[in-house]
Amino acid sequence: MAFAAAVYTGKRRLDECPRAKNSSFRQVVGRTENRTVMEENLDATVARLRKKVSQIDLASSAKRLEGAFCGGKLTVKVFGKHFGVDGQGNLYSDIHIHPWVTIPILSYIIDCTGVPVSGLWVPFRELRGGKDWHRLFGQRCERPLKKIADEHPELFEDMMDLFNGRQANQYDSDISIVLYPLPKMPMLISYWKPDDGLDSQLSLFFDSTAEDNLNVKSIYALGTGLVRMFEKIALRHAYAHRDIL
Repeated sequence: MAFAAAVYTGKRRLDECPRAKNSSFRQVVGRTENRTVMEENLDATVARLRKKVSQIDLASSAKRLEGAFCGGKLTVKVFGKHFGVDGQGNLYSDIHIHPWVTIPILSYIIDCTGVPVSGLWVPFRELRGGKDWHRLFGQRCERPLKKIADEHPELFEDMMDLFNGRQANQYDSDISIVLYPLPKMPMLISYWKPDDGLDSQLSLFFDSTAEDNLNVKSIYALGTGLVRMFEKIALRHAYAHRDIL
């Protein structure tokens, strides 16, 4: 316990543990180092975006972003929840601010041109910058979401309510719901249940104007962030159901 505390506070290294096998601590240390590098890169990106936001007149940008400006803060809705941004790029909300949300919100403030939503849905691969990212998007976003829908069909529909989704009639799917991760960035989730020996299917669609209001990397981040939230909710649901049984 004392050694673990020393490692946690940085006074000792994990590889100094006499009981740890070399292969074991190398794996753990490697994962820790990778996580540290990722966190440093994330911090650097956020710092760069905040600097850009500090150079933007938030009051005059409110209409362009479909937000509101009051008390020195710009407020926009993220999945229907209010998020405030001040002149230094700091975020404020009554709910927990997930790290994956920060970059898309700041990027939205910087990149959004204010082009009206067209109502024309396209898959990620048909976005201008989607060609290089669509395979990874399928693996990290659509496939995990499909798994959640397969394993927790009722929960999947309930989770839509948590994020202020609205029902849509698109592509004759069993579940078709529109979410608004950002005001001018609607997202359509269409899910087809297994039927007559055919496997289930899930697809994510975006408005054709998506890249006029957000860069493709941030669109990808929104998708992966949504998956993380759904996975956490599904996990809590599974634990609660197990406890009841």
